[in-house]
Amino acid sequence: MSEPARILIVDDEPLNLDLLEQELELLDYATVSAPDGRQALELLQRTPIDLVLLDVMMPGLDGYEVLRRIKDDHRLRHVPVVMVSALTELSSVVRCIALGAEDYLPKPFDPILLKARVEACLEKKRLHDREAAYLRRIEDQLRIIEQERERSDRLLHAILPAPAVAELKSSGGVLARRHDEVAVLFADLVAFTAWCESHPPEEVVANLDRLAHDCEALVSAHGLEKIKTLGDGFLATGNLLEPLADPVMASVRCGAAMQAAAAANPAGWRLRVGVHVGPVVAGVVGRSKFSFDLWGDTVNVAARLSGLGAEAAVYLSGQAWERVAGRCLCTPLGPIELKGGRRIVVYRYEDAAG
Repeated sequence: MSEPARILIVDDEPLNLDLLEQELELLDYATVSAPDGRQALELLQRTPIDLVLLDVMMPGLDGYEVLRRIKDDHRLRHVPVVMVSALTELSSVVRCIALGAEDYLPKPFDPILLKARVEACLEKKRLHDREAAYLRRIEDQLRIIEQERERSDRLLHAILPAPAVAELKSSGGVLARRHDEVAVLFADLVAFTAWCESHPPEEVVANLDRLAHDCEALVSAHGLEKIKTLGDGFLATGNLLEPLADPVMASVRCGAAMQAAAAANPAGWRLRVGVHVGPVVAGVVGRSKFSFDLWGDTVNVAARLSGLGAEAAVYLSGQAWERVAGRCLCTPLGPIELKGGRRIVVYRYEDAAG
């Protein structure tokens, strides 16, 4: 069973307090009392109250002032107040209602009228409380929905580039497209498998995670777009979904910075980077675990360039070198046969020119 409503009676006359307490207790209400306005306000701050019966004429803080302070307090303004006084002038009633009183009860009070007005005020209070509880539940649900939306957004951004996320959210999908003049950066750790087998798994994952974070920051700083990590490999592009004026130069500089990050890693890794430029096809594949991916010869060449040699280096295809010629110090390595039997002209990046 629910607890009885708690009613605060505020009156400086003990007889009036006793009479109201008796009548209200006969109606199965719980009562508390205060002999003046200050004690009433103090009690309201520390005790849950469902209704206040407030005398108008009191020494110190009169009923008008107590009513004003109750309605000015955002924690108390929802508590209904019924003014109780021998005053019967219309102006007093109007003033109390204007200050926020729910009703007005003249002295000497009639028990039937008291019962009716108390029940009416408490019913309004119950409706208000139910509405407030309902709104709180809605706010809680909206907050949960917003948290889930933010979590979904973070997951999407971890899987897809930002422009692809925007397209997915606006249209419900990401169209596969052919993109021209895309710089593809493929990075690969030298002798990672052997290193991995000789170190504890916790150390392997911790160092890979640190390197991945460093590479993601460098890719963003150079205006590139991270596509994905593949074991110990890292794939990024320039001028794919977002325009980039000088994507090959940005890729070369980013690759050199990634090499430095790999060397500074606690594992002291060596990183090979391949950079090629050309057309690619990009799109989203999969359903339950979808991913954004690239296909085409440009991707294959960059990946195979990242597998050359056993030292840390940034390798450029001939097409990539043409985009930065005169602005980079590169060593021509001549035609080299890549995995799969294809021979292409390869350059090794040494430093920025002059």
